[in-house]
Amino acid sequence: MRTRPITSSIRDVAAEAGVSVGTVSNVLNRPDAVAPATRARVEEAIAALGFVRNEPARALRAGRSRTFGLVVLNVSNPFFTDIARGVEEAVAAEGLVVILCDSAERADRERRYLDLLEEQRVQGILITPVEGVGKQLVRLRRRGTPVVLVDRWASTRSFCSVSVDDVYGGELAAAHLLEQGHTRIAFVGGPFKFNQVADRFEGARRALAGAGLPDSALIRMETPATDFSSGRAAGAQIAELPGRGRPTAVFCANDLLALGVLQEMTRRQLRVPGDIAIVGYDDIDFAAAAAVPLSSVRQPRHELGRAAADLLIEETSPGGGHGHRHRQLVFEPDLVVRASSDHTRPMGAD
Repeated sequence: MRTRPITSSIRDVAAEAGVSVGTVSNVLNRPDAVAPATRARVEEAIAALGFVRNEPARALRAGRSRTFGLVVLNVSNPFFTDIARGVEEAVAAEGLVVILCDSAERADRERRYLDLLEEQRVQGILITPVEGVGKQLVRLRRRGTPVVLVDRWASTRSFCSVSVDDVYGGELAAAHLLEQGHTRIAFVGGPFKFNQVADRFEGARRALAGAGLPDSALIRMETPATDFSSGRAAGAQIAELPGRGRPTAVFCANDLLALGVLQEMTRRQLRVPGDIAIVGYDDIDFAAAAAVPLSSVRQPRHELGRAAADLLIEETSPGGGHGHRHRQLVFEPDLVVRASSDHTRPMGAD
């Protein structure tokens, strides 16, 4: 009775199929280059032996793995989940895989993940950086690892980036609230080191200035994070303000914050939008499903992920590094008005 090793090698597969090691390698990497009958024989041998290719060894020989790294700010935010889906869809079509990393909005975690991804010899990295293009990202590029910024505009032409015009998005949100008659608006978001937060606030400020309102008409409420609990805490602060000092509307830097504010207002029996109107940002699926459907500035989340992955695929393709031109793609958001900011809309209207 013939015994087989617990872990089969490519040589074992070649012996089982009666072909050369090179033929097995072609079946694994370039199957179209092998005659169908031979390919079928090799595939049968692979199945019979339970062969699993040694990807780390292959990456060591090739100098690069067949993986991309994706580093996001907060994996619990559905916005980044949708971006990841767009990325995965694009890279899967190329026979690649994605390693997803969550920096949790912390620069130290981001640094550790970038070190790990470089050690794994990933083909390239997609990242929403905590603090913009830092020295580590520059060093990665210099050492040969392409980097594409996601949901960030690259201020330097040496990086590709895919982003949304967040200043315009902030203007859309504030202009809508102004049209609804609100002249005292709170902006909830933070930390302001995130470009998206600062840009959305700037857009709101411009809208109020364009309406002839003073800077004091926009109340800046900086949060420690862009999560649901930070939104609830901000909502509590707003609810406890005295009547005349309380804003009549809130614009939040993302939907998780807005949903937190909404829940806190509901808990305190403040009517939305009767007592206070709320607008979020991102238009995640939960926005339309909230108890009071949430108005939100919609970002093309899935398209952001796909576009960023396509840029990285282009840059990392054989010969792509020579003919590749770095591009900074900017998408335009749009406003989705629902019941949280417009009392004339039925609760189920979108």
